[in-house]
Amino acid sequence: MHKVVELTRDVPATMIPAGTPVIIPQGTEVTITQALGGSYTVMGPGVMARIAGKDADALGFEPETPAADKTAKPVQGGAVEIDAVWEQLKNCYDPEIPVNIVDLGLVYDCQLSKTPEGGNRVEVKMTLTAPGCGMGGVIAQDAENRIRDIAGVDEVQVDIVWDPIWNQSMMSDAARLQLGLM
Repeated sequence: MHKVVELTRDVPATMIPAGTPVIIPQGTEVTITQALGGSYTVMGPGVMARIAGKDADALGFEPETPAADKTAKPVQGGAVEIDAVWEQLKNCYDPEIPVNIVDLGLVYDCQLSKTPEGGNRVEVKMTLTAPGCGMGGVIAQDAENRIRDIAGVDEVQVDIVWDPIWNQSMMSDAARLQLGLM
């Protein structure tokens, strides 16, 4: 996607690759380079940034609707399927690469366990394509938020790890094909 738009209001964003917050002013012309996983990667004068789906109205799109209220979740300890966790993680994208973090091979481990109170805990170990990536916290938070949206999940822990060091061989064949590496 490469669409040029003018921001209709000041919008909070996250600088890429630094991961620092920024406000992009109303009237700034930006090019949307990626619109995946409910967020937008934009480039404008002196800025490459990620705009959250909740702020899509500044780009002229319908904003992402908030996740269902936690009170609508089943009783603590209700059944959670590991496949549902993996599917949610497939909705998380590196803002510079149009492939989800699962197919990129960034998720090393995903485990379900019970909390001491009998609830469901999800633990994820993931990495980044480069150790200096400032977007790591943003991507990990996106993963955590998406997992928290799964009915029956009570606790989530997403840790960024560096062992083993990520390399392109960890990508799925579909990801390598999409990126022209096959």
